[in-house]
Amino acid sequence: MNCTLRLLVLLLFPFTLNSATLKIASYNVENLFDMKNNGVEYEEYLPNKHNWTRQNFEKKLLNIAEVICDIDADIIALQEIENKNVLKLLKRRLRTIGCSYKYDAITHKKHSAIQLATLSKIPISSVKEINVNKALKYRPILETKFLIDAKPFYVFNNHWASKHSSESSRILSAKRLKKRVLSLPKSSEYILLGDFNSDYNEYQHLSRKLNNTQGLVGINHILKTSNNQKLFKKQEISKLSFAHYNLWLDVPTFQRWSHDFYGKKQALDSMLLPSSLFDGKSLDYVTNSFKVFKPAYLFHKKGYVYRWQYKYGRHLGKGYSDHLPIVATFSTKAYHQEKSSVSVKIGTISDLYQNSKSSIMLKKVSVILKTKYHAIIKQHSTGRAIFIYGAEGLIQGHCYDLLVTKLKNHKGLREIINFSLEYDYGKKDISSLYYRGDLDFKNNKLQNEVIAHIEGIYKDNKLYIDNNSYPIYFKNKSLKPKHKTYINLKKVQIGMYNRLQLVVW
Repeated sequence: MNCTLRLLVLLLFPFTLNSATLKIASYNVENLFDMKNNGVEYEEYLPNKHNWTRQNFEKKLLNIAEVICDIDADIIALQEIENKNVLKLLKRRLRTIGCSYKYDAITHKKHSAIQLATLSKIPISSVKEINVNKALKYRPILETKFLIDAKPFYVFNNHWASKHSSESSRILSAKRLKKRVLSLPKSSEYILLGDFNSDYNEYQHLSRKLNNTQGLVGINHILKTSNNQKLFKKQEISKLSFAHYNLWLDVPTFQRWSHDFYGKKQALDSMLLPSSLFDGKSLDYVTNSFKVFKPAYLFHKKGYVYRWQYKYGRHLGKGYSDHLPIVATFSTKAYHQEKSSVSVKIGTISDLYQNSKSSIMLKKVSVILKTKYHAIIKQHSTGRAIFIYGAEGLIQGHCYDLLVTKLKNHKGLREIINFSLEYDYGKKDISSLYYRGDLDFKNNKLQNEVIAHIEGIYKDNKLYIDNNSYPIYFKNKSLKPKHKTYINLKKVQIGMYNRLQLVVW
């Protein structure tokens, strides 16, 4: 062990929780560098170059400190801290704004521009730096051990290789982490968290460019958050010797993101829990406490995440990070399994239009239209179609079993806003599922149908076909044709915005 341990291993008494809550957070602070030139800095963070001045450093330090203070976690795992010196300065700044963190730990990877750090208000019993491979090519994993009511509790802080690297590099980190976890005593309590640079359902959309592992994914297959193309539920992991529940499943599908890269929203930051944090013994997860910390000030007025601003080769002295923090709460009060007040039944899409509060299992529904984030699904040619708001992971043309748990109406349009993927049957022929009937826009049951092919004259925001006209809306304004233009369209949704209209995605 290194000097980071200081007096930590000398602590004689465990921390007593006494049924109080323990808040744990993770935050990638996006390149928190100091003003010293250590020879490993990124080019844009060289002191007094690119406008990386003392003033801008102090502003970045203050901004990050204020976010950490507002989160007010007992333990917070940080990624992209340059070194021990900047961690020391961050702790000092936290104290000046009234948010003291007495205990800390940090990795010491040589020749690395960024480290992992953990801040804690409660005593750290021991620290371990887990090297991923002998060549020390990859970022280490920071393990901190706590004694909660005399029982060990481990926090594993991760920052896996970015998506500039193939999936095999993240699998190396996953395997090393798994090896360490399996070396702990049986039923140990721990949390795996940090920036995994992997979506919570990465196995569903691993890009061809990164796939050098035949579809094997570190976060899902090695750390066992899924099996047979399905993410584990809380009650399922207790039956397995090594498995984890990803807390992203506690929030609605469309809210599952902590990083927004030019409109591509992903849950790169995660918290994975073993069954020992749901067993009613010692420390347990507090039901549905997981959330993304997203106060208004972390967003630009234009709506995107207000990351630290660096433009035209200069730091602008404003902004925060390109990641949003994630937070969860734990307690010595026994975990209680959610008691469902509604039944789960096998049903049809038509049932979802009946304002039923029951969770409904849809069997063999096909995705007939997939946009970047959303989808439209249908079961059979004579049945109804419905819109899914937040459908990342679903693939156009694939057939699934979906458990729908939450719906809403938006300007008259019925939408699924939360679901879980129960089974993927793979690609199916969906040609028969497109709408080929009459365009009777007085019939609201046509909403969410998809027309395979339609053509006519565009004028006055309407599509004229023979002697009839239909309101039409272009999601991408650049696709909007000139007045009195003949247009030929494919895959057009019959949408609803207070009235039926054609929607071109």
